[in-house]
Amino acid sequence: MSEREERTTPAEAGAEAARLFDGGWRCAESVVAALARRQGLPLDDLTAMATGFCSGLSRTDGLCGAATGAVMAIGLAKGRRSAADSADETYAAVRSLLAGFTSEFGSVSCPELIGCSVATPEGQKSYREQGLVKRCRALTQRAAEMAAALIDREPAAPARAS
Repeated sequence: MSEREERTTPAEAGAEAARLFDGGWRCAESVVAALARRQGLPLDDLTAMATGFCSGLSRTDGLCGAATGAVMAIGLAKGRRSAADSADETYAAVRSLLAGFTSEFGSVSCPELIGCSVATPEGQKSYREQGLVKRCRALTQRAAEMAAALIDREPAAPARAS
């Protein structure tokens, strides 16, 4: 069986990200971990790398952690392995991810997606009281599904930068 045949489907990758989220990992960590596992990569360094991207870039009201986790996972699968490699395939996949995410959810901004800012103690309290963790779980699951589908697209012929 080939590596591609052994991979989980995008829906299964999304379910794995949701399971990880339910287990205490945060948005970006869950997406990166689910998609790294899918590629047979070790997780420790990858989840650690993703931590600062969670909660809208460390509670700065930045980009959604689920979306940034998906960007990192695309980079793991399609990113450059040498300085001479082209980034075009990676950039195209990331643009497609962000366009699809924005189309489906209206934004890639954490506070716009969840309806509150987690940059303040009051916002964090509101997040907890409103049960917005459910919204983040859904965003996490969907971001992993979308990234997995983009990763599964047949890669373009290797291109070298000129």
